[in-house]
Amino acid sequence: MRVAYNEQMDELTGLLGEMAGLAGTAMERATQALLQADLPLAEMVIEEHDKITELGAVCEEKAFALLALQGPVAGDLRAVVSGIQIVADIDRMGALALHIAKATRRRHPNHVLPDEVSGYFAEMGRIAVSLGAATREILETRDPERAARLHEEDEAMDDLHRHLFTVLMDREWKHGVAAAVDVTLLGRFYERFADHAVEVGRRVIFLVTGKLPTLEDFHTVQQRVDKLSVYPES
Repeated sequence: MRVAYNEQMDELTGLLGEMAGLAGTAMERATQALLQADLPLAEMVIEEHDKITELGAVCEEKAFALLALQGPVAGDLRAVVSGIQIVADIDRMGALALHIAKATRRRHPNHVLPDEVSGYFAEMGRIAVSLGAATREILETRDPERAARLHEEDEAMDDLHRHLFTVLMDREWKHGVAAAVDVTLLGRFYERFADHAVEVGRRVIFLVTGKLPTLEDFHTVQQRVDKLSVYPES
């Protein structure tokens, strides 16, 4: 019975990692399409989004089967429930990449972004892709310290998101309301992508430790990591 549970849980973990990888790839392609007004690449993101949705459905089916057939308790139950919650976050990450690709398609052949903000989105895209890769990594390794460090990258994303508004509110903005709305929505898509990655990290920490971390807990873990980097354990 236990061997069957472990095998099924390992399979679920692998599928969750694969799903996170697809979401990260979708964001990478969506960002490239956005910056380059690349319609074929945007269409690829749109067409392949169903793969994320389908994989999410498979993950949920396997998680519910574990609940129904294996009757997990304590830590095992925590792992299965966390898996169900993680599916929802990764699915949303994929949907946000989809929204970015659709914005590119909607404005094609024109660029969605004015030149003033392209640099912001190039960096936001870089952070988002990094978060997508890190999400897959922590799902596969269940490393709570790596999961806690996602919060740092999220803070960098939040800073860029806030700075975007200084550009939009500047009197020198000459691109009209439609462009301002596009920039606002796109910035929000990247910011929320990062938030969902952090939420996956929180779920992994909960899965390993039994405690759902607060913002203060993130800082505590990071301080410990910083201390170890200066004074490594012998």
